[in-house]
Amino acid sequence: MKYSEFLQDLQGYAESDFAAFQRKLIPTQQQILGIRTPTMRRLAKLWREKLPEIFAFPDEVYEVTFLKLTMVSSLEYDEFLRYVNDCVAKIDNWATCDSFKAKTIGKHREEFLPVLEKLFLHGGEFYERYVLVSLLSWYVDDRYLDTIAHYLTRADTSCYYVHMATAWLTAEIIIKEYNYGIDILKQGVLDAKTHNKAIQKAIESYRLNKEQKDYLRSLKK
Repeated sequence: MKYSEFLQDLQGYAESDFAAFQRKLIPTQQQILGIRTPTMRRLAKLWREKLPEIFAFPDEVYEVTFLKLTMVSSLEYDEFLRYVNDCVAKIDNWATCDSFKAKTIGKHREEFLPVLEKLFLHGGEFYERYVLVSLLSWYVDDRYLDTIAHYLTRADTSCYYVHMATAWLTAEIIIKEYNYGIDILKQGVLDAKTHNKAIQKAIESYRLNKEQKDYLRSLKK
């Protein structure tokens, strides 16, 4: 399949109104065709066997990159590892980043930790966000709380999308592991803006009771 033919196939699923809507929400340098996510996930399954060929195509179009990462997400662990570094390098927006969720990580959490550390040390807004979102998806339990806390202290929250991911991850810890989350807030490891955003996100959750939410409000900076 030629790249031009691939784009032509994708154009058949594009919606101009949806593309205009997405451009308002997704800050990316890529062209957006306007293909709905359920359709792209279906196409990713349909074209999965062509992954090596499609992965070599340029990343000029949002949907092309989205399809690549969606196909990679469905791979078994060893094969997923072959692609993950190149996938994260392609990310330039929150939507692509947050949708790149490989279920295989959940079965290989311990093995994947060194990969996350390497990606985090690479630096860059979406490298860090990918690590934080991965921790949010697969690691929020007793066993990994100290590991997560270490990332929270190192996250570059001067970057907006890292700031938001850090707050989101902290809020999830507060919700799932309340006492540990409160300790993080009391230790003051987050800058004031991220600290308060984490509290805001936690308070918005239906999983905390009124007493817990009132106490969280008292911890705002």
